[in-house]
Amino acid sequence: MIDRPRRLRQSPVVRAMVAETRVHPSQLILPVFVAEGATEPRPIPSMPGVVQHTLDSLVEEARRAAGAGLAGVMLFGVPQHKDARGCGATEPSGILNVALQAVRDKVGDDVLVMADTCLDEFTDHGHCGVLDDRGRVDNDATLDIYAEMAVAQARAGAHVVAPSGMMDGQVGAIRTALDDAGFQDVVILAYAAKYASAFYGPFRDAVQSSLQGDRRTYQQDPANIREALREIDLDVAQGADMVMVKPALSYLDVVAAAAQRTTVPVAAYQVSGEYAMIEAASAQGWIDRERAALESLVSIRRAGAQAVLTYYALEAADWLG
Repeated sequence: MIDRPRRLRQSPVVRAMVAETRVHPSQLILPVFVAEGATEPRPIPSMPGVVQHTLDSLVEEARRAAGAGLAGVMLFGVPQHKDARGCGATEPSGILNVALQAVRDKVGDDVLVMADTCLDEFTDHGHCGVLDDRGRVDNDATLDIYAEMAVAQARAGAHVVAPSGMMDGQVGAIRTALDDAGFQDVVILAYAAKYASAFYGPFRDAVQSSLQGDRRTYQQDPANIREALREIDLDVAQGADMVMVKPALSYLDVVAAAAQRTTVPVAAYQVSGEYAMIEAASAQGWIDRERAALESLVSIRRAGAQAVLTYYALEAADWLG
């Protein structure tokens, strides 16, 4: 007798019944950009369909995210002025902190308000930390600013702060600062495995990055996985509530290893370059856009991510019904 597993693929109903992996809007987080001084949304050419928001359009996008049942919105600020220390990241009047407060005031607890906790958008040199007198990223001096930045974001209303700079000790410094300031309930989503990837190019357009050179001295080598697992262990020990793997699609083995190793939730970021590749191929008619986007999200979930940051979040919520 022939074994016939195809019987369980014969109709949409049976396929849905036996599906091992599902994507739900409540597992998706929408990254959003807000530009200081913008009077109308600005399209980002390398990321079709994604814009730099005004404060007003950002609030509307957050409302749509809440209405669609998304888990959260991750805010990235695009300031008009930058300096060597990234002062706009810690000032209450800085664009990211103003945006966090505006969004939290409107959506309350209907969707998680999440903040990128990093200096790269705010420094005139484009690095994720301050530089020493030899032009190198000063890890420990940066920790002090991250702690100040996280507290400012919590005061502005962030439910979640997400340190993404890959500084050693960043989670511990932020957890201590938040607790001392009375923000014990603010969640830390630690970018524990953030790789020095070629897939960030469109994002740097989106935040108008000033980076000269690269970040290979602090972001992880794409060749390594044990290093990522060590970083995950360290971040969890320091108080991370969740950990992030970034990028997602080229690092599904890291996502799977992280999910098997740790008991905290694992998130993965489908980054700008991964999004842009799907958009470019679908614009040429080479792939089906909706199917490719959903298949990519399923693959990230199948690898073990409990939450996925993706620019498709709102559309995917609609596609998933």
